[in-house]
Amino acid sequence: MAHLIKETFPVLEMSCAACAASVSSMLDAVPGVQEATVNYANQTAFVTYDADQVTPETMRNSVRSVGYDLVITTHNRSEIQQEAQQSHYEALKTRTIIAVILSLPVVVIGMFFMNIPYANWIMCVLSAPVVFWLGKPFFVNAWKQARHGKSNMDTLVALSTGIAWIFSVFNTINPHFWMARGLHAHVYFEAAAVVIAFVSLGKLLEEKAKSNTSSALKKLMGLQPKTVTVMRGNEQVEVPLEAVQVNDMILVKPGSRIPVDGVVVEGMSYVDESMISGEPVPVLKEKGTAVFAGTINQQGSFQFRAEKVGADTVLAQIIRMVQEAQGSKAPVQQLVDKIAGIFVPVVIGIAIVTFGIWLLAGDFTHGLLAAVTVLVIACPCALGLATPTAIMVGIGRGADNNILIRDAESLEKGYKTNVLLLDKTGTITAGKPTVESITVDAALLPVLLAMELQSEHPLALAVVDHLQEAGVQPVKLSRIESITGKGIAATYNGHRYLAGNAALLNIETDSNATIIMAEDDKIAGYIHITDKVKPTSAPAIAQLKQQGITVYMLTGDNEKTAAAVARSVGIAHYKAGMLPADKAAFVKSLQEQGKVVAMAGDGINDSQALAQADVSIAMGKGSDIAMDVAKMTLITADLQAIPKALALSKLTVRTIRQNLFWAFIYNLIGIPLAAGILYPVNGFTLNPMIAGAAMALSSVSVVSNSLRLKWTKL
Repeated sequence: MAHLIKETFPVLEMSCAACAASVSSMLDAVPGVQEATVNYANQTAFVTYDADQVTPETMRNSVRSVGYDLVITTHNRSEIQQEAQQSHYEALKTRTIIAVILSLPVVVIGMFFMNIPYANWIMCVLSAPVVFWLGKPFFVNAWKQARHGKSNMDTLVALSTGIAWIFSVFNTINPHFWMARGLHAHVYFEAAAVVIAFVSLGKLLEEKAKSNTSSALKKLMGLQPKTVTVMRGNEQVEVPLEAVQVNDMILVKPGSRIPVDGVVVEGMSYVDESMISGEPVPVLKEKGTAVFAGTINQQGSFQFRAEKVGADTVLAQIIRMVQEAQGSKAPVQQLVDKIAGIFVPVVIGIAIVTFGIWLLAGDFTHGLLAAVTVLVIACPCALGLATPTAIMVGIGRGADNNILIRDAESLEKGYKTNVLLLDKTGTITAGKPTVESITVDAALLPVLLAMELQSEHPLALAVVDHLQEAGVQPVKLSRIESITGKGIAATYNGHRYLAGNAALLNIETDSNATIIMAEDDKIAGYIHITDKVKPTSAPAIAQLKQQGITVYMLTGDNEKTAAAVARSVGIAHYKAGMLPADKAAFVKSLQEQGKVVAMAGDGINDSQALAQADVSIAMGKGSDIAMDVAKMTLITADLQAIPKALALSKLTVRTIRQNLFWAFIYNLIGIPLAAGILYPVNGFTLNPMIAGAAMALSSVSVVSNSLRLKWTKL
């Protein structure tokens, strides 16, 4: 029987979406590998393999054979990957700066000082390192693409700059070849250098936008304590987490995290399980109740028997699901690469046809010149700036509106969103229990305050805050007794008072009150405690509906509460009693129906669904882990920032498309002119000076258009 293992490995040296395809096909070809999904966006490979047939070393060797690398060490994986990504960014930054410095004099000479002595030789010397040293990654990637029969932006850059430079060197060494045929020996050194510099600058801006690698998994793993107190007989022994075995008796002290899943055997306490349920009220744990790894114990202490350890705990499953969801999403293929994939073969075709027509006309010289000019003109430097400038301005515009965007991909996908899932607690509601109403006689409020000040129950704090804000002063109670899981009893002025749930009073009540108060066994009033809906939630949901988005509410809370909250904010679709895995599965089921799903949440319990969603939004007051998994974070607790974020996405994508138009319009006009379409009419052939000026103009148009986004109303 196959011993199948699912594992995520960081991949190094990938520079484009096609690299991910290469790594994936190499891994798929290794015997024993069942499935390999490579994600370019977060530079990881998620592999399902048979451990009896293949080892990680074999997979790494296969990947290395095509120029990439796989990190297979079991510890410090993410650190190694982050270091590699950081050094890649620093190297790109250095290359870009040097390319810009060397290109400037080449452009100045090429545009204004063509006739100074040795002008061509000076430009040749300055542009050579720009094209072949600083531009080396473009040539390497173009070769990798060509081996797969594909072409992208890198192919376009390598082809046009390489040909422009070689052609210019030929014209510098042997200008008489053209002069003897009555033509001027033009050089294109500045075009070659500027294209490399501009496209490198574009890539640098892009890298900067996505350089904040996610540390969510590191933080999730940090939710487990490093050491555990295990009972050996009557002795307490500190052991490392890895040494905990099933059936070990574990002692949990006040305020500490629960290390593994198990069942309480002795003692009682309240435990904050919001990382699983999302609900803010801690849950009572007593003999026979289950506890989960990563949840936080409150005041009491207890012992429990370990039932699930290591990779079997609920927390370990959340970590694994987040990894799988992040690793399985296909990256957005750059629109630029899509266009370049069609554009490159077309341009090569035009160059060949141009040369053929001139040859048939009996003019080899003009044919060669026209074909080369077509290839040189084909590379728009503006193309490298089209997407990154719009995204940088879009990210800045988001920050002005309390929207932090960590990944360009969410900006590019946001505009397609047609379903939005909202977590209830902390997203639609404030995420904090507050007193909605108290129907207790005013004379008894000081007694109630004194009782709740002594209570260990998590809801007591809401009552204390409410009464103290109202200026109530506590009395001095003569006797007080805490009744676990039910409430509190006290004596004052010879009267016995109770405050707690219906079980404490041994009564059945129609009231949906959270706390009931009694005086001498007679009901004295009710306290209703709720998690209040934020005032901006309903208007935000109405706005989203106007944008044509279907809104769902997901919650770990009960059906009754869920229905009430959904009704109060105008949400027709909701799901109650959902665990973290249920939320993620629901996202997946909607995606399988062809929906583009956005998810907004604030808790650890939302992290799986956030990782699975197409567009993930974390609420700013939420957990660090939700913020790390999500690609967008709202600094404000106001839900009205979500319609703004989706509107910003729409505007950014529109700007990118306009930019691509400006980048290509110059080519669409320039290529036929370069091919000599007007030559039979009026003898016009394209002057490289005009070509250079048009290139600069198209770049200025792109940057100016992106900057317009700064002042557009959201």
